[in-house]
Amino acid sequence: MIENSQWYKYQKAIPDGPFFYVRSCIRQTFNIGAENILPRILTENLGLKIYEDQRHTCCSGIAYHSDLVPIETSMTIIARQFSLMTELGYDYLLVSCVTSFGMYNEVLDIWHHFPEKLQETRDNLFKATGRTFEIPKSIIHTSDIIYKYRNELAEQMKYRLINNETGQPLNVADHVGCHYAKIFPTKGVGGAEFPQVLSGLAEPWGGRWIDYTERRHCCGFGFRHYLLQENRGYSITHSKIKFESLKPHNADLIITNCPGCNMFLDRWQYTIAEMEGRTYDKFGKGIPVLSYEELAALLLGYDPWDIGLQTHQVQVESLMDKIGIPYNTSKKYLGNNGAYIGKPEQPENLVVR
Repeated sequence: MIENSQWYKYQKAIPDGPFFYVRSCIRQTFNIGAENILPRILTENLGLKIYEDQRHTCCSGIAYHSDLVPIETSMTIIARQFSLMTELGYDYLLVSCVTSFGMYNEVLDIWHHFPEKLQETRDNLFKATGRTFEIPKSIIHTSDIIYKYRNELAEQMKYRLINNETGQPLNVADHVGCHYAKIFPTKGVGGAEFPQVLSGLAEPWGGRWIDYTERRHCCGFGFRHYLLQENRGYSITHSKIKFESLKPHNADLIITNCPGCNMFLDRWQYTIAEMEGRTYDKFGKGIPVLSYEELAALLLGYDPWDIGLQTHQVQVESLMDKIGIPYNTSKKYLGNNGAYIGKPEQPENLVVR
């Protein structure tokens, strides 16, 4: 690659590890199956070395963006995460949550421009815990890793993003989290202008990437837009703008890299269907919304219920049927102990299987 070419500045150096891995609070709440399947893909399918420390905590991102904690508190919490890395000898921080990814990069940016804040954070951390830390050499989002090894994963996949009946590629729409691509564009693959970390998965995995007008529009989470009940109209409106833009393209699925975006693009389809009787596919089933690791795991042949696809409000069976992925319907609503946990009440308008 020519270093002075225009596209070069949109690339990102992604190391091979070993990685100090930090999970996502919000993903473990909404889609714990996805959070659990990701380390298996990284270690079993890609042979990467990752380490999790049970002492690591929430990054405080949601509380910070909701004006519940000051930035100084967040900086000290994040510095403690870095101190665990330092203690254990790791240089690369692998982050599962897009909000955390934005938080870590924001804190590093503050420290870069205001070194006195870095020293203040060091002092605060030492006074509170007696711990010290070094700044990571690199902060990597887990979707970066899946993107980097997309071709290696493709070679292992049992299924492709191809319609089993027609032989045609499936239409894949992507939605990249704002806190990945927009806060610090140089930290993500493709930046804010040409985010490629998800669209770049479609073709190697057999699908057809589709562009749409509101591709870079926010999903509407917005923290306080959702956390305050009276503001939720703002949140659902933003998601609806995206759905309306996407409807003419006949998308077979939406792929995301933010746990919040994944939840809202999934659940707001259910809400809009109940409020307006409107769905965004031809058969009233909605457009399945999968995170990058859920999609990778599904194509690799993992059991869809181990992935946690039964936690989605827009059913995913229509996508599995198109691809030709077998699944056991009797296992969909079984708990970890194999006991039946009950089937959710059926919505009035959205078709759920």
